[in-house]
Amino acid sequence: MDHGDMQMQGGPAPADARDPHAYSGGFTLESGPYVLPGARQLRLADEHYRGGLLIDRLERVYTSEEDSWAYDGQAWFGRDYDRLVLKGEGDIADGELAEASTELLWGHAIAPLWDTQLGVRYDTGHGPDQGWLAFGVQGLAPYWFEVDATAYLGEDGQTAFALETEYELLLTQRLVLQPRMEMNLYGKDDAERMTGKGLADLAAGLRLRYELTRQFAPYVGVEWAKSFGNTADFAREDDDKTEETRWLAGVRFWF
Repeated sequence: MDHGDMQMQGGPAPADARDPHAYSGGFTLESGPYVLPGARQLRLADEHYRGGLLIDRLERVYTSEEDSWAYDGQAWFGRDYDRLVLKGEGDIADGELAEASTELLWGHAIAPLWDTQLGVRYDTGHGPDQGWLAFGVQGLAPYWFEVDATAYLGEDGQTAFALETEYELLLTQRLVLQPRMEMNLYGKDDAERMTGKGLADLAAGLRLRYELTRQFAPYVGVEWAKSFGNTADFAREDDDKTEETRWLAGVRFWF
């Protein structure tokens, strides 16, 4: 039997198949007999402004030498494709802000699960305060790994790169195990701020949280942190530890 002249069911797609107005009969949201008076009332999902706040880590940190608080979160406001993003993380020791990093970014969607981010970062803490230009990507990698990778250009030609990645493993519908890793690299030594060229520090940990609701979850965890290279040498000169294990207890929430 010769199937050479047979076509797929329905035949070829029309030339204007991707035109959203091709089958509207000439009616649009701005013209025609069904248009409502006044300003346009019907708006699609990607035309709405939305905002949110995620506090990924608000935790008490216990070490062999001293206890402290740590926070890490971000807020955003905008539409699906473009939004303003505010990120912040830092440590609080003895009731004072020991170090902090704050970023103000413009995020633009480049794929269904990925945004590019461009903006500025400001650091306080060890040594003089420092400002940076920031460019990075944030999104969901294959196999559901959350990734936040950013390159920075600072004062006097200093460069840096920060990478954060985490994964959520559902043990039950409410019990979630979250592996997390964070590292920082620098382009050259900066003795005033105690950072060395190359891989400066690495932190890897596990957090086990129980979601009382999807928006609110207390957790406990453990984290290993280590400094490398010249960053470790600067720490030794200042009588700081270059490696430690941290025990954690905190809460994660969003709205």
